[in-house]
Amino acid sequence: MRTIRRVFWTFLLLLSTAWWLSDPTPLANLTHVFAWRAVLLQYTGVLAIGVMALALVLAVRPVVFEPWLGGLDKMYRLHKWLGITALTLSVAHWLLAVLPGQLVGLGWLRRQAYSASPLRTEMPALEWLQQALRGQRGMAVMVGEWAFYLALLMMLLALVRTFPYRYFFKVHRLLAAAFLALAWHAVVLMRVDYWVGALGPPLAVLVVAGSIAAVRVLLRRVAAGRKAVGEVAAIARHEALHTLELAIDIKGRWSGHRAGQFAFVTFHSEEGAHPFTIASPWTGDGRIAFLVKALGDYTRTLEHRLHVGSVVQVEGPYGQFTFEGGRERQIWVGGGIGIAPFVARMKALARAPDGKTIDLFHATADYDADAIGLLERDAQAAGVRLHVLWDARDGLLDARRIAAAVPQWREADVWFCGPAAFGQALRRDLLALGLPAAQFHQELFQIR
Repeated sequence: MRTIRRVFWTFLLLLSTAWWLSDPTPLANLTHVFAWRAVLLQYTGVLAIGVMALALVLAVRPVVFEPWLGGLDKMYRLHKWLGITALTLSVAHWLLAVLPGQLVGLGWLRRQAYSASPLRTEMPALEWLQQALRGQRGMAVMVGEWAFYLALLMMLLALVRTFPYRYFFKVHRLLAAAFLALAWHAVVLMRVDYWVGALGPPLAVLVVAGSIAAVRVLLRRVAAGRKAVGEVAAIARHEALHTLELAIDIKGRWSGHRAGQFAFVTFHSEEGAHPFTIASPWTGDGRIAFLVKALGDYTRTLEHRLHVGSVVQVEGPYGQFTFEGGRERQIWVGGGIGIAPFVARMKALARAPDGKTIDLFHATADYDADAIGLLERDAQAAGVRLHVLWDARDGLLDARRIAAAVPQWREADVWFCGPAAFGQALRRDLLALGLPAAQFHQELFQIR
């Protein structure tokens, strides 16, 4: 989280600084509302299009950024922050464009003439470019306004968690079309001399990269090279846990994965792809496993709609929740279905031990003796010390119980996967007891 916060604020700061260095307007000229309006229209427009462009680049799931940002789950959290920022900036930009005129019409504000600073005389090509764009300004204003309304609706729907996912992933694609329209709007209406200042090169890269990403989204070519066809080979039901264990044989190309990574799985095309942690290590035989808990309207139907032989699509792998680190002791905490990455890792360790001392805490609200038996078998084969806590019998797991069970806990890397609120509370309490923040690793498994 610290990394993506740093990236988020650094990006905004650098883009703002580049705009400040490129804008030729002296502060002494900003003597009335309409002067400030003209400058802030440019600033909010530049920031909004830059933020939207970066959000779109992240939307096409570029795995090259995963090591830098901590995995696709962190990238999607950054994508969400950028989306909210773009929404805020776009509304501010629209208000700056519309509100002063409305206030003048009501007689609450007096219109004052404002002339922008002249173009740089040493760059006559800029004047030619301005003349070429001037004829498109009216159309750019109209297109930008309607694209803003479309983007506003799409971004608001993205924030409504009750909006069904099967509709969300379809309509969210329209943001790519809105971006292309807004990018043209920005290029036409932005001061042309920005392009030869400090702002020009980075903004050009952002607009081009965002436009390429938008086209890929519209053509449904997101992560096209990371998709493979698979077939359901086996289904096991854990009734007490409301969970399906699926074994899938990959029929297409699969590059392999590390224990702890996840993949997007499309069971039915009308529903779209859902992320699931891979619950098995890669052995080269083409088979991977998933644990799917009935948590939502769609996943509750899978036990009736899936059968052996069903064809699915698997995209991935993604994520940096891969148990890497230099410390010789690790503490794993799996809450509910969050046990999946630890199952995969234990199976991998049974084949290739890494010599680390590991304690696994599995906290569960539902108890299934058969599932716990399988977990105990995997833990024994991997040399992992297992602590199973059934809420109804043992109470809730917290930082103090972990510290009491593992006296050397300050020397360990802690890996958590489970409900977000549980992870946040556990991290807060462990850090308060003295665990360095860099030693706590958490999967942020919220794509929306």
